[in-house]
Amino acid sequence: MLAISLDGRLAPAGGGAAQFGGAGDRAVLEASLAWADGCLIGARTLRVHGTTCLIREPGLLARRAAQGRSPQPLAVVVSRSGQIAPTLPFFSQPLRRWLLQAADPAPLLLPVPPGFERRLELGHWAASLAELRALGLERLVLLGGAELAGALLSAQLVDELQLTLCPLLLGGPHTWLPAAALAAPSAWELVEHHDLGGGELLLRYRRPAALACAQREP
Repeated sequence: MLAISLDGRLAPAGGGAAQFGGAGDRAVLEASLAWADGCLIGARTLRVHGTTCLIREPGLLARRAAQGRSPQPLAVVVSRSGQIAPTLPFFSQPLRRWLLQAADPAPLLLPVPPGFERRLELGHWAASLAELRALGLERLVLLGGAELAGALLSAQLVDELQLTLCPLLLGGPHTWLPAAALAAPSAWELVEHHDLGGGELLLRYRRPAALACAQREP
């Protein structure tokens, strides 16, 4: 799930944390988090923003409580190095944190970094997602960034795209999908679009092969 500009950018031309996406985008983002068991966050995105999004809407929190679920989905940070500054505000947020680290150097031989409950080894994406599913994270939301989105799309492991189109033209190199991410074009099917207010438009697409088996809550 991503908020993007009209020209498909995730961040201003000069880089840094994106400062767009209004109340409507926030509402659909929290609804997606309320549906999820966990969220995937690229380490670079986390370093830039310092925090992740939390569910704050009382109705969504009450629904998760009634389902016997934690208030917030578990945050899975994806990193090659495993070097995440423990001073980031992220580590003070009220949620559980796991680290999914590339296998070189072998992360399972290293101590779990401060602030994380556990460290998992990132090998092939299909195997890593299967491991997360076996550990109870069946429904995952991707919160960024572009490199992580590109890797999962390239591996054809994304069932749904949820994009908030914001009324901005930003320019610059920070597109939401790297140019080399896909080996071949792929077609998606539009399943929802509506006005979020403030000039923002929600677009939801699903991979056609996933339509018959994927049952998504609003």
